[in-house]
Amino acid sequence: MVTEKIKYNAQDLVAELTWFREVLKVRSQLNARQECAYNNVYEVLPPDLADHHSGYAQFVLEHGLSYEERFTILLALVPHIKPEVLDAFLVRNENINQIYTEFGGKRGKNHTGFLPTGETLMFILAGTDFEKRFALLQIFEGDHVFGKENILWLEQVEKGEPFLNGSLTLSNEALDRFTTGDVRKPNYSSEFPAKLLETEMIWSDLVLNPYTYNQLSEIETWLDHHQILMEEWGMSKKLKPGYKSLFYGPPGTGKTLTATLLGKKVGVDVYRIDLSKIVSKFIGETEKNLAKVFDRAENKDWILFFDEADALFGKRTSVSDAHDRYANQEVAYLLQRIEDYNGLVILATNLKSNLDDAFTRRFQSIIQFPVPNARERTMLWQKSFSPMAELEQSVQLDEIARNYNLTGGSIINVVQYSSLMALKKGGRRIYLEDINEGINREYQKQGRTI
Repeated sequence: MVTEKIKYNAQDLVAELTWFREVLKVRSQLNARQECAYNNVYEVLPPDLADHHSGYAQFVLEHGLSYEERFTILLALVPHIKPEVLDAFLVRNENINQIYTEFGGKRGKNHTGFLPTGETLMFILAGTDFEKRFALLQIFEGDHVFGKENILWLEQVEKGEPFLNGSLTLSNEALDRFTTGDVRKPNYSSEFPAKLLETEMIWSDLVLNPYTYNQLSEIETWLDHHQILMEEWGMSKKLKPGYKSLFYGPPGTGKTLTATLLGKKVGVDVYRIDLSKIVSKFIGETEKNLAKVFDRAENKDWILFFDEADALFGKRTSVSDAHDRYANQEVAYLLQRIEDYNGLVILATNLKSNLDDAFTRRFQSIIQFPVPNARERTMLWQKSFSPMAELEQSVQLDEIARNYNLTGGSIINVVQYSSLMALKKGGRRIYLEDINEGINREYQKQGRTI
């Protein structure tokens, strides 16, 4: 379906491509010392985007992009929208039977066309002008808007190779914004080992003790006001970016659900990091896998949730061999990435003592999720059954709550079991015997007896 966003982007990019082609034509003429109507490529003016409503135009105007920056985005975008425009760079030098070195460029594994590199940009905009070439390098510096907002970068090259040989790479989010106008949520994969957490429950469904609720309100306040605190109040000079919190308590006490509902309440996505896809026995791979998540999450306001975090953030070991040294380097790397992340990071663990002290000292809040007391268990039982269910007269939830010390997760399991038994019997009445059997099953899981 063609939306207004698609329509606006298409119109503006058609005009941009006309400008792009003309710039390439002028560079070709100047490089071949042919007659040309222009003295340099900068005389070929881009379209006026004032008052345009496309995602592409809005980005250019919002950031006040220069001629070079605008052209750089377009060069990275062309392989995705009009790859044949770059076919002229595939011409071979007859003397050495390969494409001209000054063109830069690469071929992809599946893409048969020309993929521009940093060298391609230098050739088009700078030509043989070294001063211009050196000035253009700032586009790829870390503090440039392209780097800070994870918009565009040069692909990493092998050690010892010129970094301008890296492919000019546009982020998926930027590509979406400049084409369809709607940024897609990342899919769970080896390239993004994190899963979006969602729930149909709402904040009022959550049952926690009052002290835990109070501590959570500080996180909610940070999510609502951190931009004002850092930017308008100028606290970015004094405070580290982001907010880090530790959730600890036995399994089933609501740590994951709380993180999910916190994001839902304030309108931000929550991603649970899959540690099985992150941790690798190969040196350096764990850091690379984590970088995939943090680089993608930067400036998105996502909540990153590390469940069973002690598997990755546990105590550092004494160094007795090379493996220990690299394991400790992983912990140091994790600590640095978490400190640098400008969003909310939540680490969850069953035992706080399992985490390295270097992490716990840096948390803005450490929140305990204890096993619920009898009053809280009664509320959990009451909230867990379907409105369609009918409780047998002998089922007294407050009495069950007093007699059986269960977490919220275990109570949900019992409710599911007893509800299925009701359906199996052809009705919707919940029987005490089925609730008791469900409780017995939960106790057996924990090595306990009723």
